[in-house]
Amino acid sequence: QVQLVESGGGLVQAGGSLRLSCVVSGGTFTWYDMGWFRQAPGKEREFVASINWSGGTDHYANSVKGRFTISRDDGKNTVFLQMNRLKPEDTAVYYCAVEKARATTRAEDYDYWGQGTQVTVSS
Repeated sequence: QVQLVESGGGLVQAGGSLRLSCVVSGGTFTWYDMGWFRQAPGKEREFVASINWSGGTDHYANSVKGRFTISRDDGKNTVFLQMNRLKPEDTAVYYCAVEKARATTRAEDYDYWGQGTQVTVSS
């Protein structure tokens, strides 16, 4: 059973930074594409960023491009999301997810999910 555990969320002022981590266990991490999604209250879960199994290809939502960076450390079975120049509209629960095939921007394509970590950006 593949399990994902996110950490690193918190409260930060606008313009600040946070680094989210997601540790994957119970599977073969190096085979997986990985994604980050977020869900704000009353809104649908939305794509934030993805990275392929080799780390050679990544994709970002337009709303975070140039501010967020996704990366992975295969030795630690961990995927990261570095978030800079945070805005109040980035406030959401952030989830990481495993895609056993090819990463997409659609949440329904992902196979396993973490429990989420709350990010709150104050103005």
